[in-house]
Amino acid sequence: MKKFFAIMMICAVAVSAFAGGGSAGKTAAGAAAFKVGLVTDVGGVNDQSFNQSAWEGLQRFGKDTGMGVSYIESRDESSYAPNIDTYIDQKTGLIWGVGFMLGDAFEKAGKSYPNQQFAIVDYAYSDAQVPNKNVTGVVFAAEECSFLVGYIAGKMTKTGKVGHINGIASPTMESFAVGYYAGVLTANPNAQIMGQYSGSFGDPAAGKNIANQYYADGADIIYHAAGGTGAGAIEAARELNKWVIGVDMDQNYIAPNNVLTSALKRVDNALYDVSSMAQKGTLIGGSTLLYNLKNNGVGYATTGNHIPANVISEVEAIKAKIISGEQKVPASARELNAMFPGKYTMPAAEN
Repeated sequence: MKKFFAIMMICAVAVSAFAGGGSAGKTAAGAAAFKVGLVTDVGGVNDQSFNQSAWEGLQRFGKDTGMGVSYIESRDESSYAPNIDTYIDQKTGLIWGVGFMLGDAFEKAGKSYPNQQFAIVDYAYSDAQVPNKNVTGVVFAAEECSFLVGYIAGKMTKTGKVGHINGIASPTMESFAVGYYAGVLTANPNAQIMGQYSGSFGDPAAGKNIANQYYADGADIIYHAAGGTGAGAIEAARELNKWVIGVDMDQNYIAPNNVLTSALKRVDNALYDVSSMAQKGTLIGGSTLLYNLKNNGVGYATTGNHIPANVISEVEAIKAKIISGEQKVPASARELNAMFPGKYTMPAAEN
C-alpha cells in the first residue's frame, strides 16, 4: 500500500550547482560529503515553472546546509537514464527527478541500484514497482489549487468564457484540468470552458497559439498547466492585455499586469524538506509524500492585488471547506462528470 505523509513546509531561493550529461550547471564552491542531484524534465531549470521551482528549493537546501547540490537538464526522454547514471557514478547521496515522465526511468534505476536513494516529483510508486523501497514519490493535490484558481476565474470572467491549456495527457495532468473545471463551474455554472492538451511541456509557441485562439473565441481568462509551454500563453495575455493564470510558481513577475493569480505547487519546499530528511537519515524510502491545502503544499497567489477582496473572502471560505472535507474536489474526469455531467470538454487521460 502507498503511504501518505502530510508535511509542513517553508519557501526557497538561493545558490549553487554542478554538472553531468545533458545540459548542466556549475560545480558548487567547496565539495560536501552529502550531495543531492536533480535530473530535470525537458523544460529545464529556467522553465519558470516546476523545474525552476525544484532547483530553487534545492539551492536553498545547499545554502542552508553546505551540502553539494547540482542539476542536469534532460534534452529528451532518452537522456533520463544516462543523466541518472551520471549521478550514480558521482556517488550522489540523493537523486531527484522532476515530473511524471521520469517515472519509468526512476523505477528501473531503483531496481538496478537498491542502495541508492531516489526521489521523484509527481509520481507515486506501488510496492510492486519498487520492491527495494528506495524511491520516494512526492505528489501534490493539484486539483485543490486548480479548483481555487478556477473559482476565481468563474467569479471574475466578464464574457462567461474561460480557457485551460494542459501539458501532456496523464492522470497527474488531468487532476489540474478537472480541478479547474470544477472550480469554474462551482462559481459560475453557466460558464463555457475551452480546454485542450498541448502535447508538450516545452513548446511556448504552441501555448501562445492556443491562447490566442481562445482569446479570439471570447475567453477573457486562461489557466495554463503546461510548464514551459505555458510561457507562450502568458506572452499572448500580455500582448492582448488579457488575464492568464499561472501554475506551480507565482508567475505574476513574468507579466505583472496580466497574471491574475497562480495555482501554487510548493515543489521548492518538497525538494528542501525531503533532501533534508535524506541528509539526516530520516527519509523513509518507498513512501509517498502528499502535499495538499491542509499542509500548505498547494495554494494560490494574490500578488498584484488583482483579485477583489470579496472574491478572496469566498475563496478562503472554499479553501476551509476543502480542508475540512465539506467541499469535494474531483481529481479525475470520471469524478468531475459525476458532479457536472457533460461539462468536461477534454479527453480523459488513461488511468
